[in-house]
Amino acid sequence: MKLKIGNVELPNQVILAPMAGVTDLPFRLLCREQGAGLVCMEMVSAKAIAFHNRNTERLMEISPGEHPVSLQLFGSDPEVLSRVAAEIEEHPFDILDLNMGCPVPKIVGNGEGSALMRNPKLVEEIVSRVVQAVKKPVTVKIRKGFDDSHVNAVEIARIAEGSGASGVAVHGRTREQYYSGHADWEIIRQVKEAVSIPVIGNGDVDSPQKAKALLEETGCDGVMVGRAARGNPWIFHRILTYLDTGILEDRPPAGKVREMMLRHGRMQAELKGDYTAVREMRKHVSWYTAGYPHSARLRARINGAESMLELEELVLTITGG
Repeated sequence: MKLKIGNVELPNQVILAPMAGVTDLPFRLLCREQGAGLVCMEMVSAKAIAFHNRNTERLMEISPGEHPVSLQLFGSDPEVLSRVAAEIEEHPFDILDLNMGCPVPKIVGNGEGSALMRNPKLVEEIVSRVVQAVKKPVTVKIRKGFDDSHVNAVEIARIAEGSGASGVAVHGRTREQYYSGHADWEIIRQVKEAVSIPVIGNGDVDSPQKAKALLEETGCDGVMVGRAARGNPWIFHRILTYLDTGILEDRPPAGKVREMMLRHGRMQAELKGDYTAVREMRKHVSWYTAGYPHSARLRARINGAESMLELEELVLTITGG
């Protein structure tokens, strides 16, 4: 089933969530190849863009092969966010997303991320000004609320819609929960019933069955996959196959996992150089190999790898190459 956000038509309703330190260009390309209908970039600081931070420029690199792609900004100053949004609109992203869900203490302590859910008036000003500043669709990513005493996803979603947002993604946990416990899909259903813009459900989607259940139980327009995609880009193909045919495909065999890891590493090295690539691939290889025999000991060896050649040799050992 296709999904339209503003004037951007997605090929399907299964979306890669933005994840700091995970959804960089190589990983997004792999997930797009596996069928993700939209890939979301790592969140980028509006202030860092304003100060022309070199590392931030790298975070904003986009490949022609990953479209449609969403670029996510975070910040709390409406003037800075709207000005930066206008400045970067010429970049080849398709959708601009505003982060109002990040639970990290440093972000929240600055009044950014999920801290914004405590200030509905500021949310309204931010969304309104950013929407007015750009022509591309603007979406907002929120949580259930800041804590159990302040569950206001419905209110914030209505504000986003009223301020011109083209869609909203709802993570069914509060900020205080981080990623613990279970996601509350009921709040996603309530948001869907409260607004007319597309609603993307997020939280606990770690299998094709869960993706289908979330869509059916909440009526949401799309499903967002986050942590379950780490080391598992195949989840998008498996979800789409299950939604289309009801067939539950097996996870890929060790040989396919090995091929994906090696390709992922080479893409990282080509983009970022050997030194950075091997260090960033350590966590990815740990995710790819979770569940393999003696994986804890193997992870320790991976974390000691100092070159891509050494890491590739370990990958071949781990997966029986």
